[in-house]
Amino acid sequence: MAEIATIARPYAEALLKASAGGDAAALAAEITALAQVAADPTMRQFADDPKARAAQVVDVLMSIAKTPSGASPGTAAKNLVATVIDNGRLAALPEIARQFQALIDAQSGTSQATVESAFPMDAAQLAEVKAAMERRFLRNLEVSVVVKPELIGGVRVIVGDEVLDTSIRARLEQMKAALVA
Repeated sequence: MAEIATIARPYAEALLKASAGGDAAALAAEITALAQVAADPTMRQFADDPKARAAQVVDVLMSIAKTPSGASPGTAAKNLVATVIDNGRLAALPEIARQFQALIDAQSGTSQATVESAFPMDAAQLAEVKAAMERRFLRNLEVSVVVKPELIGGVRVIVGDEVLDTSIRARLEQMKAALVA
């Protein structure tokens, strides 16, 4: 895993430099969409096929990938994918996307946060949780919500490598460990 991260870092840093003055967030969405397609085993098999030319692989990737807004990736993303494929590093594209997003976050002073909840959250609840987590983690957060019924109740917040678990399931696990000990 460390090898992929090491391979991805120069690409992510070069992409950040190339996106200076542009919309880095839009580029990050494009790269993430491409990374999701590149992570598919069928796509990887096609890319690894010696009969497939690099230009064909790029064209297929570009035609399949769509950003959350439904747009196709732009020229900068296409250039990155072409370079990655030419260098035989398609497997590193998901890590490049992750590191690029981390660099953008560090530059803007925000962090990505995942809130796992047992039930769907409305906008008011999410705003309340976001405000509390921003105070707790001392930074601005971009929050996404994942519904996980197995938590029973409460929330589990993941910010980078930090986890704050206030779920009922975690409390039950703690009680179980205390009773067994």
